[in-house]
Amino acid sequence: MKGFINLIKPKGMSSAYAVTAVKKKFNLPCGHMGTLDPMAEGVLPVGIGQASRLFQYLLDKEKTYVARFKFGYTTDTLDVTGQTVDTTDFVPDIEKIRSVLNDFVGDISQVPPKYSAKCIDGKRGYQLARKGVEFELQPKTVTVLSAECLGKVGDNEFEFKFVVKGGTYIRSLARDIAISCGSLGVMSALNRTSCGIFDIKNGVTVEEFVCSCDAEKFIIPPEKTISFENLVLTNEKATKILNGVYENHGYRDGVYRVYNQEEFWGVGEAKDGVLRIKTYVR
Repeated sequence: MKGFINLIKPKGMSSAYAVTAVKKKFNLPCGHMGTLDPMAEGVLPVGIGQASRLFQYLLDKEKTYVARFKFGYTTDTLDVTGQTVDTTDFVPDIEKIRSVLNDFVGDISQVPPKYSAKCIDGKRGYQLARKGVEFELQPKTVTVLSAECLGKVGDNEFEFKFVVKGGTYIRSLARDIAISCGSLGVMSALNRTSCGIFDIKNGVTVEEFVCSCDAEKFIIPPEKTISFENLVLTNEKATKILNGVYENHGYRDGVYRVYNQEEFWGVGEAKDGVLRIKTYVR
């Protein structure tokens, strides 16, 4: 059994706990793509068995978030769960917020939150931060495809929609957009509504998944998650590749979804006419 579950994680649950529900259901190793903080909700793709190996081809896919930012203060975690470290009396209006958003579209430089899964000398940032260890994270380039302020939703609180590439921290956008407006801000809510092909509209909640008597119906075949061109091998060619015999069959250079007749094998790359399997999921 292999494939993906388009799991919808609720607020208040860790990503690891959500994945455990899938592990227990199928009694197979599982992995997830793009950790969601406990305060966040939404799409959490879970790979079952060897399908998890395909995550490397999905990491840079587009992700859509609907987030809420609260202005007037900031915290050590850059969200409302943290300890307040600074305040301000100035809260921007929606016109001011919208006037700066274009500065945050495209390839931008962003410093990740200290309370994050970023690694520093083999330790996660949040592990060091919780221990009070002082450290600095270097800026990284991330890609924001679109940024929109949807409107005011509460006292000093506004709702946003972002479409980003992998590696973008929405909490950092809350900090940086607020600073650009001459204020301070934190993330107060986050909902990931899509992650590559995985969309909240066709996902399954953790509760629905756990209670289902036919959980296998929620499995998305692994080949459906990647968009490379199909390449079907004959049994003879497949056997040679399995035995480490790589011959020039004139394949066009590129990356392929590789099949042995009708069975999906994984992802292969052809170079100078020779095909090699980069990632097996068979």
